Amino acid sequence: QVQLEQTGGGPVQPGESLRLSCVVSGYSNNFHYLAWFRQTPGKEREGIATLWAADKKPVYLDSVRGRLTISLDDATNTVYLQMNNLKPEDTAIYYCAGSERGIPSVRRLAAGEYRYWGQGTQVTVSS
Repeated sequence: QVQLEQTGGGPVQPGESLRLSCVVSGYSNNFHYLAWFRQTPGKEREGIATLWAADKKPVYLDSVRGRLTISLDDATNTVYLQMNNLKPEDTAIYYCAGSERGIPSVRRLAAGEYRYWGQGTQVTVSS
C-alpha cells in the first residue's frame, strides 16, 4: 500500500518562507516522478513543480521558479517543497503526488498523470 503523508503548511505573511514535506511509504515501487500541485476553490489543480527521482532535475511552473524549490531525500523517501518569498497568490491547498510511470515532458505538470496523492495541506499567505 502506497501512502503519501504531508506535513507543514499554515498561515504565513507575504515574503516569509515555509517548507512542506511529503513522506512516501511503500516507496519500493520506485516512483519515476514526484510533484507538487496546488488548488484553489473553483480552479483546476495546478502543477507547480516536479522532478525525476533518478536525476533530481526539476521542472517548475514559470510563476514559481526561483521562489519554490522541490527536492527529494532518497534516504527518508521524503519530497520537500521549500517556499520562499511567498505571495498572496500562493494561497492554496498543496498536494504532493507520485507516479510510477514515465511521463512525457509536456505532461509532467498534469494532474491526471499522477496516481498517488497526499492528503493536502493549506497554505495561506496574507498580511
